[in-house]
Amino acid sequence: MSDPQPWADPQLRAAWAKGDWSQILRRYRAVTGLTQRQLEPLLGMAQPYISDIERGKHQVTSAEVVERITLGLGVPEELSGVTGNQDDPSMWQPPVELRERIAHSQSRGRVDLSLANWIGTVLATYRRAEDNAGGRDLWPVVRSQLDAVTERLPDASGKVADGLLILAAEHAHWLSWVANQEGKKGPALAWLDLAQGWAIDAGAEDLSSWINRVRSFYALDRGDPVRALRVAELARRSADGLSPAAAAIAAHQEGMAAAALGERDRARRLSDEALELALQAPDAEDRPGWLYWLDPVRAQLQRADMAYAVRDFRDAAAGYAQSLDQLRDYPRDHAYYSARYRDARSRTSSNP
Repeated sequence: MSDPQPWADPQLRAAWAKGDWSQILRRYRAVTGLTQRQLEPLLGMAQPYISDIERGKHQVTSAEVVERITLGLGVPEELSGVTGNQDDPSMWQPPVELRERIAHSQSRGRVDLSLANWIGTVLATYRRAEDNAGGRDLWPVVRSQLDAVTERLPDASGKVADGLLILAAEHAHWLSWVANQEGKKGPALAWLDLAQGWAIDAGAEDLSSWINRVRSFYALDRGDPVRALRVAELARRSADGLSPAAAAIAAHQEGMAAAALGERDRARRLSDEALELALQAPDAEDRPGWLYWLDPVRAQLQRADMAYAVRDFRDAAAGYAQSLDQLRDYPRDHAYYSARYRDARSRTSSNP
């Protein structure tokens, strides 16, 4: 396989999942800086033919052409079985064979971790690129990656198996999050169940707590604050063993659930605790990978969100105003917090 680094790009992987050959070639060239002429020796195709594919004048249907593109562009192993048929309802559900692979883990054997390490790197890029590559388009890619990880479990043992379980749990969590955004509530919970079980099996306290936090978030989002608070309390129950960032996000979620139940003093106390904990891990390397975003700016915004939740709108508006300008590179988040800021200001004006 050629250098896989271009294939860390989420938009390129999403194009592959959709079988969009025009976008695949154009995006590959954009990432690598290659010209159509420079693609000629890689694909064994003349530049005019490549140009016709990119412009949609020629549709790729030949197995031979597909193979040329696959080999020439160095498509990674874990993408070989990707299918983008999102009209099939069963695609959203966790398949039985995943559980079978986990059931046969921890056997004796040696496993090559290079692919798993590469997949972990790729998953990290997805977390940082949600504004540019939709989760729905990347869904079949992440499913294929999860297969590539779990297929290695029967040959792993000890810490290697634990590492693979953690990576599998991170993928299952990502799939749950996207399914929930797509309105697939049942599959979202099914994937979360898998992620939680794998995190527990691997002894990953931070990840297990985070998954309970997500479950609490789902419950609060569907209007069930009682269950949301119960699960959020569980996420914090082993707080002594959690990293500061994981404990911070668990405290924040419990506070949001408490606020939804009218426990304003409890919510304010948890907000203070969450901010203090988050500020203990200001650098990304001090936080779990899935909490890469919980920097001091986001921690202050979460504090503003808590103020909004307990109807301290003046404090909420001030908190949003303090940090909004630092979100310019995150358009979706900037739009969300800007709307909250405007609403908090309007409520402050109407209730001086």
